[in-house]
Amino acid sequence: LRALPLVTPAFGMPPTHVPGSVPVDGGTERAVGHDGGMHAAEFILYVADQARARDWWAATLDNAPSLDVPGMTEFDLDGATLGLMPAAGITALIGDGLRVGDGQRCEVYLRRSDADRLLARAVEAGGTLLAPMAERSWGEEVGYVLDPDGHVLGIARA
Repeated sequence: LRALPLVTPAFGMPPTHVPGSVPVDGGTERAVGHDGGMHAAEFILYVADQARARDWWAATLDNAPSLDVPGMTEFDLDGATLGLMPAAGITALIGDGLRVGDGQRCEVYLRRSDADRLLARAVEAGGTLLAPMAERSWGEEVGYVLDPDGHVLGIARA
């Protein structure tokens, strides 16, 4: 399998080294899991302001990004990668066939032993509390918050 570059000439941005990443395709950096391999699953949220989204997710997760270059920020989620891409970046890559807009079309759902602390950090960092930690009908205790771009983050107690 060949890794695709995250920073492309279409963005006109030079590649930048980020600790925890490896060079691919002529020097462009690609995030890797803490075991040294790339994750099989990456979930990318389109954001209005990459720096604001990066800072919110870093504060919420209490973790630095594994990749942070113009056009893409990534966080290692222990087996998957969460990516943050400016909305303008995806439309530049794909073209007019995609309309990036407001509203909830997905949810990031994390199971964490520090669920209470994670929920508190999310709100302290500027997220909007939707629902406090509570037992849900499917048997998990979960709280919900909106990130600054309106994405739903569900936090379940592991």
